[in-house]
Amino acid sequence: MTTNSSELHVIFGTGAMGASVMEALIKRGKRIRMINRGGKPSIATGSPAGVEFVKADVMNAESTRSAAQGATHIYQCAQPEYHEWAEKFPPLQTNILNAAAAHNARLIVVENLYMYGDPNGQPIVEAMPYKPTSKKGEVRAAMTRELEEAHASGKVRVVRGRGSDFYGAGYMIMGDQVFYPALAGKQASGIGSLDLPHTFTYTKDFGAALVMLGEHDDAYGQAWHVPSTTLTQRELIEMAFKAAGTAPKIGVINKVMMRVGGLFMPGAREMIEMMYEFEKPFIMDSSKIERAFGMTATPPEQAITETVAWFKANPKPNKKH
Repeated sequence: MTTNSSELHVIFGTGAMGASVMEALIKRGKRIRMINRGGKPSIATGSPAGVEFVKADVMNAESTRSAAQGATHIYQCAQPEYHEWAEKFPPLQTNILNAAAAHNARLIVVENLYMYGDPNGQPIVEAMPYKPTSKKGEVRAAMTRELEEAHASGKVRVVRGRGSDFYGAGYMIMGDQVFYPALAGKQASGIGSLDLPHTFTYTKDFGAALVMLGEHDDAYGQAWHVPSTTLTQRELIEMAFKAAGTAPKIGVINKVMMRVGGLFMPGAREMIEMMYEFEKPFIMDSSKIERAFGMTATPPEQAITETVAWFKANPKPNKKH
């Protein structure tokens, strides 16, 4: 890989989002450092030539700062386990924010839509006030305010990209719910109502948008909804089965099942307060970024076909008994 060595792009997190940012940077010939707890490639990243992998504990301020040494751009794609958000997510972000300040690096941050709260079926736009209706929404609102204040004070140049529910290569939640079952001809799972409009964000588009936003000075100090597609859950799942070449089989996970599952699985318990996303239309408007930069979402048929191909090439590991 031929690299542009005048910049160092440091990515915290090697899951699906970090990997998507990495891929977009590779296409631009940038020098890349990936940061995670083990210092090794993940299933999502693979082992691309020329990409550096470094071990760090993002819950430790000095470890985080040291790992980002030399960075010109930092991408915050890391997050704790879903049930650990309240405890770990704010200090994790603060450590990365302070590392960016210490190295005078630009900070590009992955966000979701939780800070807006329940939109009651109305399209979500960036100008909406933060009215969180969940504990995780309160956490996210406080975190984005921290970023806004850091930018406004001149501490760090910050830009935030926001997406709706993800799907794409290496995103294992949707892999387990939809893509692995589709490939195996087994039952896939939707949540709540399957036939309401619901915006989905393709991780490849999210990564490309974050890199593009990081390149534009006039994007900083703002939040941007990244290019996304509104479908129904049923439509997305049926497209996945079609791409996999199997007959659709679709089940539904409802709130009662979440409560029962939550007795044994912390992640399921944490989903209960987010069920409003799946019981009414949940639509994210991304026209702002489309108007400003001409960026649009990958057509869903193509995105889903690419996602199925990735999961087919990376089979689900067999459980050990």
